[in-house]
Formats: sequence, structure tokens, C-alpha cells
Amino acid sequence: MSVEPIHTQLGPEDDDAALSGSDREKLENARPIPRITIHAWCDSAGVQRPIERAAEDRRMARAHVTVHGGGVRAATEHYAQNTTPNLLIVETRVEPEYIMKQLANLAEVCDSSTRVVVIGHFNDVALYREMMRSGISEYMVAPVSLADLIAAIESIYSAENEAPLGRTIAFVGAKGGVGASTIAHNVGWAVTNLFENDVVIADMDLAFGTANINFDQDPAQGIAEAVFAPERVDETYLDRLLSKCSDRLSLLAAPSTLERVYDFDETAFASIVEVMQATTPIVVLDVPHSWHAWTRRTLAEADEIVIVATPELTNLRNAKNIIDTMKRLRPNDPPPHLIINQAGMPKRPEIDPDDFVEPLGIKPLAVIPFDPHLFGTAATNGQMLEEMTPDHAVVQKINEVARVLTGRRELKAGSAGMLQSILKKLKGQ
Repeated sequence: MSVEPIHTQLGPEDDDAALSGSDREKLENARPIPRITIHAWCDSAGVQRPIERAAEDRRMARAHVTVHGGGVRAATEHYAQNTTPNLLIVETRVEPEYIMKQLANLAEVCDSSTRVVVIGHFNDVALYREMMRSGISEYMVAPVSLADLIAAIESIYSAENEAPLGRTIAFVGAKGGVGASTIAHNVGWAVTNLFENDVVIADMDLAFGTANINFDQDPAQGIAEAVFAPERVDETYLDRLLSKCSDRLSLLAAPSTLERVYDFDETAFASIVEVMQATTPIVVLDVPHSWHAWTRRTLAEADEIVIVATPELTNLRNAKNIIDTMKRLRPNDPPPHLIINQAGMPKRPEIDPDDFVEPLGIKPLAVIPFDPHLFGTAATNGQMLEEMTPDHAVVQKINEVARVLTGRRELKAGSAGMLQSILKKLKGQ
């Protein structure tokens, strides 16, 4: 099913003067909405109009909002073949006794990380409680105002007991020159294209970082300004330091100069990562191959760790040391992931991938072949691999890595999300 966004011309009743005093107060107290993707599926013009108005509000400037028609049924058909967004807003006009069954069908195609706001036309306390028990983030009764919508979204992502919005994926090389930065940048690019997620790539190698070159960027400011002025780091300040690589991909670039030394304490990058997590769904940390207190802490606190290694003895030793150290620091987490890069280099003695991973006790996320022409051309042109050759086998491997690291799939075979309890309840009826 192909669903086109709907756009309507707003009437005079929709201008700012129509805001009530309580609505103005809600907007004044609302914080900016983070960099999330929001899809709204409306079943009436009365709900569609305030959502479209909310999308144009300055507090929603970071979010990507798309408005569709058709309500819950159209959303269910659409996401049977497409990835669900960070936040899903669906309108339903069915009777309360049928709403939960309707949402159960949506649950079967809903990703686990997607949060759901339901807009209904019945003020039913029992229904509201049932939805809250089932994992729905919010139930609103039509009519709704743009202030109601923004306040509801803001409350979902700013609740004190909420985990940070963003997941951090830290890439580190088992040795210098193994291509960890290149893999990190291409995986970040893949996430934005595959899942329409906003991504920030933070180049943490202040002296020799390559992200600005790989993305053909020359920002005047970047991560150095943040790390040397931690007292200034907040959402607004960090926004000014980000360089836009695409509509959904931002770069916190390294200066890549040797004008000063970069000796940092253990917590130097903690506040920067925390702010990025609070505003962006996926944060890719390009960690340099070094062992300092701050690199150790960055890896230990990341949601996912990816070690990039070439199939050589030194890389094997270093990868094992990193894996063993992370197991001690993160006893309740899975071991780091491993990507074997530059496999099959001519005339270089190599360890077979199966023999390489055996002492590590993990399976490789991907084995990427040595292809100097492909990677060299991309680096020279300041492009990502997918921009040059989207059908290349290496690009497909990187896309698979992106799927694994984000826990996403292009096609959903069944519900894996927060609405599972709806299905269980209905099966018991």
C-alpha cells in the first residue's frame, strides 16, 4: 500500500491568536523535542490540522514529522512493509471495545523501540488504564490542540524515570589503521538511510580525526570547543557545534590539529555524550585507538561496542585484551561486537577468520574484504560507500551491521515491541 502525506491549507482559526491562555502556558514551559522521527496517521481533519501546526512550531524544529491519512488501519498496512519511527501517533474513531483489537494488529508490525500515542474520540477511564497497562505512551481524547500534542511528546521524552533517548555505539580499532573510523562513519550513514533515524557521529580523535575529511566537511567548530568548555555544554550549545552532513546525519568533528595537547581526565567527554543521548536516537562514537582513562570509560559506558580488527596476530592479541577488559567492566552486558576488516590483503600473512575468532569466543559481525579501490575512492571523494556504489557487496555487509546494532529489521515478521501485552491479553480472551 502506498500512502502519501496529506497537506491542507489552514484556516484563520488555526493561527497563533487562536491559542488559549492554558495552551500558551503549556508551550512556554515545553522543552525542545529531540531529534526523533514522528509519523502521524490521522482519521479526521480536526486531528490532522493541529498535528501539522505542531510540526511547524519551533520546539519541533529538530524532529522530522510526516502526516498521513487513514488512521490505525492504514498505519498497520504501511508498517507491514516499512520500519516504524521513533514515535507513532495514530488516530482511531472506533468504539472503545474494538480499539484494543485494532491496536493488537498494529502491535504485530511495530518495532520494540517505537513509542505510541493514541488519539481517540471516547473519554473512557477504563480504556485509558488498559492502554497504560499495555504500554501505550499516551492516550489523548479528540479534539486536541497543538499545545496538547507538543506537551504530550515532551513529557514522553523528558520524564524523570525515562532512559536516555539515544543509544551510543562506540567503534574502536584493535590497532591503528584498521579502518575503524571508516566503518563507523559508513554504519552511521547506513542507519540514517535504512531507518530514517537521526544520527550524530562524534569524532573523539581530536588530533588525527578523519570524520571531517570522510564527509567532506570543514566546520569552524566541533568537539574540541565542547570538551574544553564543559560548563557550557547543553543542548543549545551542542547544536551550534554540529555540522550537517545530510538531513538526518550530523557530525561533531575533531579539529585534527596539533596546536595543543589533548590530555583529558576520565569524565571529560561524559557530559557531551549525555547531552547527545538526550536529543538524538543514535550516537556513533568514533573512539581513537588509545588507552586513557576517558577512552576506557567511554567504552565501558557505551550501549554497544564494536571492535574493528584486521586478521593479524597483533590485532588478535589487542582485541582479546579489549574484550576481556570490557567483560570485567561490564559483567551484565554482552561482549563487544567484532568486525574483521581488510580481509584477503594480497601477500600479507593472515589468520583465517574462523581461527581468529576462536580464542575470542565471539562470532564476527561481518568480515569485510580488502578493497583499496573502493575505500580509497570514497575517501578521496569525501563520500560514503553507499553514495558511490549502493549495490556493492561491502555496502550490503555494512547495512547488515547497522541492522544488528540498532536491533531493527526492514520487514517485521511479528510484534517485538511494547504492545506485546495487548496480544497476550487478546489471546486469552
